[in-house]
Amino acid sequence: MNIVPQLVLNSVIAGAIYMMIALGFNLIYGTVKFFDLGYGVLTAVGGYAVFFFYKKLELGLPVSIVLGILIAGLIGYLVNKFVYTKLRERKASNMVLLVASLGVFTALQALIAMLFSSQFQTLSTNAGSSTTFEIYGAVITLVQLVILISGLVITGLLALTMNKTMFGKAIKAVSDDEEVSKIVGINTQKIISGVFFIGAMIAGLAGILVGFDTGIEPTMGMSLLLKGVIASIIGGIGNVYGGVLGAFLLGFVENFGIWKISGEWKDAIAFTLLILFLLFRPQGILKK
Repeated sequence: MNIVPQLVLNSVIAGAIYMMIALGFNLIYGTVKFFDLGYGVLTAVGGYAVFFFYKKLELGLPVSIVLGILIAGLIGYLVNKFVYTKLRERKASNMVLLVASLGVFTALQALIAMLFSSQFQTLSTNAGSSTTFEIYGAVITLVQLVILISGLVITGLLALTMNKTMFGKAIKAVSDDEEVSKIVGINTQKIISGVFFIGAMIAGLAGILVGFDTGIEPTMGMSLLLKGVIASIIGGIGNVYGGVLGAFLLGFVENFGIWKISGEWKDAIAFTLLILFLLFRPQGILKK
């Protein structure tokens, strides 16, 4: 049996997940210029919101997913408004913001564990997990197909927003120089709030899709965040499109790297790739 087609498909699916995380992370970093570690826990917020509405309250699946995405976006917006904005107004350094974001991550993760326990949960339905498709000898589930399509759609929508709307052009202006943007009349706080809301919704969607594919747990945000950050750095930190390339490169290197060895080496391979890029091409595939 030829395993290469399955490895390729697994790489593409992993890349789609990492891509969504990297897109939101890069969007936020490119705008406010600090590593928002709290971004990772928003994947768990989205996943557990759907778990609560769909499994506990037994609302319809589409309604639960929409609510989960919106709640993740709202949490991201509120964290920026009441934590990061206050610190930025006091001219806090990036190190202070980094520590604050770590505190946000820890607090929200602990809150999720208290509300829903630390037990592993699954969002999948029988239909989603049992329906499979074969592509050139490789097998993909319905959920994984949705992950791939969602990643491509999110990328397209974000590209259209950034290039074809006034909001996207304002984001680019704030990213280039926030002070000059204020001078020319751009409401930078409103733009930054919008960026956090959009980025958090993307993270929430990624967490929901992972929940349907493999399941959810309160600590899921850290591993997803690390892979998203690695994809962002090797693709070009702050470059939204670079994150896409970095995500798929990471997915392929990880999955082909464990072809002949144990899957436990996957994280080690990811960090080895990161170190190689930091040593030989620190600007990433695409420059800012």
